[in-house]
Amino acid sequence: MKFITNKRLGLSNMNVIKKQIARLFLSSLFLPSLLLLSISNFSFAELPKDIQWETNTDSPEWSSDKALKGGIMRYSIPSFPPTLRTVGPDSNNAFRSNLLDNQMPLVELHPNTDEVIPLLATHWAYDKDGKTVHYKINPLAKWSDGENVTADDFVFALELNRSKHIIAPWYNKHYTEQVIDVIKHDLHTISIVGATPKPQKDLHIFYSILPRAKHFHQLDSNWVAKYNWKTEPNTGAYQISKIKKGKSLTFTRKINWWANELPYLRNRFNPDAVILKVVRDPNTAFKYFQRGELDTFNITLPKLWHNKAQGPMFDKGFIHKIQFHNDIEQSASGIFLNLNNEVLADIRVRQAIASALNFQQVIDVILRGDYQRLPTFHTGYGPYSNNKIKPIEFNLNNSIDLLEQAGWNNKDSLGIRIKNNQRLSFKISYGNKLYEPQILLLSEEAKKAGIEITPYYLDSTSFYKNVIEKKHDMAWLGWSTGLRPAYWQHFHSDNANKTQTNNITNLANIEIDGLIERYRDETNEKNRIQLAHSIEKKVNEKTVFIPATMKTFTRSAFWRWLILPKNEGTKSSESLFNPFNIRFGGLFWIDSKMKFQSLAAKKSGDGFEPVTIINTQFKPL
Repeated sequence: MKFITNKRLGLSNMNVIKKQIARLFLSSLFLPSLLLLSISNFSFAELPKDIQWETNTDSPEWSSDKALKGGIMRYSIPSFPPTLRTVGPDSNNAFRSNLLDNQMPLVELHPNTDEVIPLLATHWAYDKDGKTVHYKINPLAKWSDGENVTADDFVFALELNRSKHIIAPWYNKHYTEQVIDVIKHDLHTISIVGATPKPQKDLHIFYSILPRAKHFHQLDSNWVAKYNWKTEPNTGAYQISKIKKGKSLTFTRKINWWANELPYLRNRFNPDAVILKVVRDPNTAFKYFQRGELDTFNITLPKLWHNKAQGPMFDKGFIHKIQFHNDIEQSASGIFLNLNNEVLADIRVRQAIASALNFQQVIDVILRGDYQRLPTFHTGYGPYSNNKIKPIEFNLNNSIDLLEQAGWNNKDSLGIRIKNNQRLSFKISYGNKLYEPQILLLSEEAKKAGIEITPYYLDSTSFYKNVIEKKHDMAWLGWSTGLRPAYWQHFHSDNANKTQTNNITNLANIEIDGLIERYRDETNEKNRIQLAHSIEKKVNEKTVFIPATMKTFTRSAFWRWLILPKNEGTKSSESLFNPFNIRFGGLFWIDSKMKFQSLAAKKSGDGFEPVTIINTQFKPL
């Protein structure tokens, strides 16, 4: 077993790239000054003359200069995506990240140091108004169809995100009320104007906008249907090259990707192609993996790590295992209660359900003590997290008392409570069968309080539709994380009682609305943190979200021909074999010679030393 602690990433030689970026920047300073049309108010604007341009090519790189290009990486997804659009109906699905990760932002935060680093932009500058950031777009940047990326693509992105034709109310509202304007100054210079001043780093987060290829889109009433299965031009390393409906999607690396040698991007995104194969049953997917038909498999769940990830292929060193500790924002994973259900509208019933769920038993029995109870919706966000909040603990007596107060005093022959001839029975929707044992154990305990919770499995695409259309009673899921708490999309009444929004509890509370609006507009970081704590407390008191569990690591099994850098990952690595993520992904490579050697050894009955890696470098204290 290999233990890794206290490693440091070395600085890479960036002199060539520094000179290239400096040359591009200096040449742009002598372009004729142009007056620009603002799309929102049709007024001309000049770039302020006293701004200070910044860049950053000095932070340590996290890839390996030993990385090899080539090979095909294969992994499984549980369902075929309902659309290739990244906005509009049915777009907010699990597959979407594969598309967005290949659409580069202007800047990103370093995965280890959190410093701002350049991507589509070479330079940026902060306006004195505290709410505007100016950007120099890299003149080398190209779309996957060969067209140049220009300021017009960012101006058009604002127009698209505001358009009613995309049928995306959250985007319409956010890019109208929060992103006030995108101003073109010349072919490669823009300004993004936010609604209110924020700390400089937060400006890049809250007011970010991805470009959209203006030459590709036609915004009209047919946009949603027309672009449902069109492959949109992108700026990242990979583009979809082959689709087998219902079976697989293939992403191919661009041969002459414009960003191949840029700092923070070189020696990354190495396979020639990535094939995402649809395998609906995780047990079947694991069998494919053991046969070598898939290259890697997520084994984070204890059942997989401790039980299934063993056998001849592991013992003979063909398949390696790694547990990599990270230090990231925790997914808001748990049970979401839909207040449109008239029974769940009673807070006493919601509190009773929370009191009847024995998550500690789940942790001890099913999760082998490897996990912890998630305290609250936003956990791991540094000072923004309210660490005083604790989840409702398992207490059957408290659950029974609350139900009796709510008038659920009678029981049927099965012990389920009845009120006005209605059983206290709910369906819990979920989209991953690996969570089924946890749900079954929780439901057995809840029966002791007279609550019936019936598991309702749907494939991931159907599950997503069930939840986003607010048709669930309860839903077990986890949200992806951001760099700051996001309250408006999840808990503001603007997003309640509407389909295609992320307020899946349908919480609508005037007091919470007011706090969220103040949080969005607050310019002082200390005050914003206090508001975040207040919002978290109020939401927790409503018991619309019952936190499940959390862990501070990711676990993977992988065939020995997949090679990781010396440090294996970064502080922010949610997965070690994510092929596309622009912040932490694309670090591994395929050793074709080792693959040939391994397959030959497998055929002849030979083997290698077994390998299990435990990396605690970034393990939270």
